[in-house]
Amino acid sequence: MFTGIVEATGTVEALPDIERGGRLSVRVPEPLQCIEVGDSLAINGVCLTVVERGGGRLHFDVVPETLKRSNLGDLKCGATLNLERPLAGDGRINGHFVQGHVDATVELLDVEEVGNSQLLRMAAPRPIRRYMALKGSIAIDGISLTIAELGEDDFKVAIIPHTWEVTNLCTKRRGDRLNVEVDIIAKYIESLITYGDPTLYNSLIENREP
Repeated sequence: MFTGIVEATGTVEALPDIERGGRLSVRVPEPLQCIEVGDSLAINGVCLTVVERGGGRLHFDVVPETLKRSNLGDLKCGATLNLERPLAGDGRINGHFVQGHVDATVELLDVEEVGNSQLLRMAAPRPIRRYMALKGSIAIDGISLTIAELGEDDFKVAIIPHTWEVTNLCTKRRGDRLNVEVDIIAKYIESLITYGDPTLYNSLIENREP
């Protein structure tokens, strides 16, 4: 379990084959070099397991399914990654509950500077749009953010200067894919409401207006 508060950024040094999977190698800053083999780490919001460490690098085995369903499959060597260790049992929840399970990727449609903030507009595909709420929480590339504006097929988040500086959002450009994890509470509520009634569930999935 994570909270969407990025601890640091890392740099891609080696990439897996997108069709066959393989090893992802990331150079990490000193505070994260103490992570042990077998520990979890959120990489752009994707929960991965450390399989090797040393020389200031952490290595992860990544399967084709993960590469295709997240923007890890779009990475290039030298790319900047958001990193977060799991929530400690006695830690504070400064963001919101994030599982590290990407629900979808969305296209970055526009970046607009508004005052001291950056306003990011992204597509909101129907399968995840129904879980969104104005001023609700959403994880974008592993960052806990608040939905500032919500349209029928898009949404916006406002990025404060600190978040812009310490995450990889400042490297993103129009057309890039971003990982999205919706609030788990919304999915549980939907499951409770539709349990035992497949007709109602299918109606929500297929016919609900955004």
